[in-house]
Amino acid sequence: MATDILYKYLDFDGGMAMLKNRTLQFTNATKFNDPFDCHPALFDYSNVPPNKRNLNPAGFFSKMKYNDMKNYREQTWICCLSKVCDSLLMWAYYNNHKGICIGLNIEAVLRSCQDRFIGYSAPQEAEEVIYRDINDKPDYFRDRPSPSEMLLTKAKDWEHEQEVRLIADHPLWANAMRDVPREFDEEETIDGKEIRHYPRLTADCFESVYLGVNMLQRKREQIIEIAKKLNPNINIYQITLDPNAFKLKPELVE
Repeated sequence: MATDILYKYLDFDGGMAMLKNRTLQFTNATKFNDPFDCHPALFDYSNVPPNKRNLNPAGFFSKMKYNDMKNYREQTWICCLSKVCDSLLMWAYYNNHKGICIGLNIEAVLRSCQDRFIGYSAPQEAEEVIYRDINDKPDYFRDRPSPSEMLLTKAKDWEHEQEVRLIADHPLWANAMRDVPREFDEEETIDGKEIRHYPRLTADCFESVYLGVNMLQRKREQIIEIAKKLNPNINIYQITLDPNAFKLKPELVE
């Protein structure tokens, strides 16, 4: 992919945590807010090959392949990034322009993940999301779409995000930080899909930080302090309003 820097939008607390802990959040593919995201129904399983159509019970082979994709989805964790740092809508999502955006050197991030991500498969590359209408479903048996295509397909409504994903399958719990209370009932069953994974990054992964237009001054100072402590060479930008267009402009903070 041509882009060297990818961006993570966060609210203030999330941004502080990411900079303090030097971590990158991976979320299970079943836990995104878009119910169509990574869904096995994005493929068409109806055109079963003739030599498989007589398997009993009826529809068994089609259901088996659907379940294969369902299981793959449940065993995959994803980090969502963007190619742009100046999206009006993305800034609005994160605390009404009071959040931050962190620019990541993606080559350094991938190296960190290889060294530090414990699991079956660390992300090998940054992969761009495909935006399309659901009536463009690939035929599972004829087109032979890869499982990653399921993880990289979203509705056109999300096209403004210009999303790029890092995909890790079968990560081990040893690398996870559980979002559960310190004390809980030992009899309680914890859904593994609720666990988020936070591989630790090296300082050179953090290339830049962008401060939201509406961020309070005291919070702005906190972010700058912790970012400079993390990486003295990091570039800090203040997002400003372009007076001549409905656009945002980053201005370097000296």
